[in-house]
Amino acid sequence: MFSRVRISLVSSLARLPVYCANPGAALRGTPALCRHQHRTFSSQPAAVKVLYDGLCPICVTEIRFLQFLQRKQPGKVDFIDISLSGYDGGKYKDISYEMAMEEMHVIDEKDEVHRGIPAFAVMYGAVGLGWLGRFMMWPPVRPLMDKSYAIFARNRLKWTGRGEECTTGRCEKKTH
Repeated sequence: MFSRVRISLVSSLARLPVYCANPGAALRGTPALCRHQHRTFSSQPAAVKVLYDGLCPICVTEIRFLQFLQRKQPGKVDFIDISLSGYDGGKYKDISYEMAMEEMHVIDEKDEVHRGIPAFAVMYGAVGLGWLGRFMMWPPVRPLMDKSYAIFARNRLKWTGRGEECTTGRCEKKTH
């Protein structure tokens, strides 16, 4: 039963129109791909860089799942923990710790920065979940995704036991 539902859902999503994270990014001649989903065939694949908060248990759970998905393509996605003391935003398109704490940032293979829901679309496309990224970017769904993510981003520190002091410098989970 579940298998049939999953197959039906996936086949329905595959028929959805393609919406890219940044307007005009669709590749000519390959409408099913966006620029950020293009696969290179060189020996040195260009890596997508995902900046995440390693002290956020919700974020870490998702990153571990994505790392599991990309295990057969090592080097395709670099997961950068911004909570480590050695994080240097200068190495990542000048995305400071404070900027990265505000919302999800992903740097694609073309060295373009994506924030919020478009960042998730790029990240999911890089690990083989392009259908999920396209669904999130689909115009009927996108406003709900943007609103839901804005609520999460605004409240995640509180929801994970940390305070506002985490937005400007390194922080630790509160123990009281």
